[in-house]
Amino acid sequence: MQRNHGWTYREQVGPNSAGQTVLDYLSATRTHSTPAEWAGRFERAEIEIDGVRAQPSAVLRAGQTIVWHRPPWDEPDVPMQFAIVHEDDAIVAVDKPSGLPTMPAGGFLELTLLHLLRRRYPEASPLHRLGRFTSGLVLFARTHEAASVLGRAWRDHEVSKIYRALAAGVMAADSLEIDAPIGPVPHPHLGDVEAASADGKPSHSTITVIERGPNHTLVRVAITTGRSHQIRIHLACAGHPLAGDPLYDIGGIIRPNPGLPGDGGFHLHAEHLHFTHPMTGHAIRLHAPPPAALRTLAEASLIRPT
Repeated sequence: MQRNHGWTYREQVGPNSAGQTVLDYLSATRTHSTPAEWAGRFERAEIEIDGVRAQPSAVLRAGQTIVWHRPPWDEPDVPMQFAIVHEDDAIVAVDKPSGLPTMPAGGFLELTLLHLLRRRYPEASPLHRLGRFTSGLVLFARTHEAASVLGRAWRDHEVSKIYRALAAGVMAADSLEIDAPIGPVPHPHLGDVEAASADGKPSHSTITVIERGPNHTLVRVAITTGRSHQIRIHLACAGHPLAGDPLYDIGGIIRPNPGLPGDGGFHLHAEHLHFTHPMTGHAIRLHAPPPAALRTLAEASLIRPT
């Protein structure tokens, strides 16, 4: 555990929320805490409205700013070592370990890749993110110009992203194209999460078998779109969810009694990232070696303990 320095959350009241008490509003929209827990924060003077200490019975008006001064809290332990794969004046790419969040969320603030990387590169801005338990390549821009150029390349599907994954079961076909749309579906504890949905956004993945085992298949997945949890959903749509995935079931649907999107238990790794350098125009091809659970038998035999 490591105690952080706390954080200040700010949000503006929309017209649909006007007329509610601030306690009712926070309790309804921030369900990670109970109404009693929110009431305690008012007593400790952690909540302000337009810069003034708020009372829980205060009635909200559209346009007001609610501030929560969250005091320092203990963050769960995470792996904090990562490798720099590429760096220059415009970009930096790292190989993130499984278990380290990319961005602040879900109780993590300072024990994140972004916070740790900014100790060395204060200007670093993430161009995408990986889930906490997905390992591999994450790319950051170091200038506004690089961020703008690469952001446009990402939107135009000019960045090639290739992953390794361990899928449950033995896949019969050597390759598959999955185009199942992805969109929000109900989750019993979170409201909505992304999953296969006829009303979702277009999504595309190409799955290629690398090696078959007795009860699983090692696959390579190339994605041209970047929907949340796309690889997990599309492998499940193919009938082979990630081995150990607590959330997605065959068909890309939510499991009965599902886990949370941020839960681990599976093996997924961002292995290759190919793009055009935003300043030089040169082709950049980055590679992060797969962790032990995602190596082929031949690859594993080449790596000897020291």
